[in-house]
Amino acid sequence: MIQRTSKEHVLKILDKNHNNWNILDIGCNIAPVEYAQTVADIQDFSDFYKEKNKKFILIKNKILPFKDNEFDFVYASHVIEHVDDVSFFINELKRISKQGYIELPSLLEDNLVLSANSTEDHKWIFKFDDVEKVLLVEKKKELIEPFITHGVLFETLRKNFRSSLVLELLWENEINYEFRNFTVEAKKSYFFTIIKKYFSHFIRRNKIISSLILIMLIFLILYF
Repeated sequence: MIQRTSKEHVLKILDKNHNNWNILDIGCNIAPVEYAQTVADIQDFSDFYKEKNKKFILIKNKILPFKDNEFDFVYASHVIEHVDDVSFFINELKRISKQGYIELPSLLEDNLVLSANSTEDHKWIFKFDDVEKVLLVEKKKELIEPFITHGVLFETLRKNFRSSLVLELLWENEINYEFRNFTVEAKKSYFFTIIKKYFSHFIRRNKIISSLILIMLIFLILYF
């Protein structure tokens, strides 16, 4: 079963059980979940983790270098959107553990962020069906021209709009997923269109600026 959760709730579970559980953070980079004793990534961070009291494993193949049911919990934050074979990776997660946490960018975040990581490295977009309790997967599709930087995302947006920008999922025994075209065909929104509409709205709301612009236009008409 897979269901919505919150990262905060998962961290409480790990805090309570980490002394008795064998926990893996897969796709750890250099910011793993603190409770993981084992961390793994396709990039070699072995030097970084030498003094971190964590066992680092370099992933070299699709088949994860772990035994069946080796872990009590697998933490996978912002990983699945990068893999080539979603089905294979999900089956590997289920092979090495019976439960875990999956965090993914929502469709909204994936369309807003302007970075090579989001625009070039992400291969899939996701939506969670709360009725059927299934993770919907679709090939990456850009519906909005990205214009938000990672700095703005982490400093402002994720802090205030996390529930809209991130999918936080807890699974046990099964990860229900389905490949489905869930996006709706629509005209793509471009950065300059968004900026133009914003300034138009701003000017209409601000009477002083509107008045100044009107005066400038009258001046240009009269004297040029």
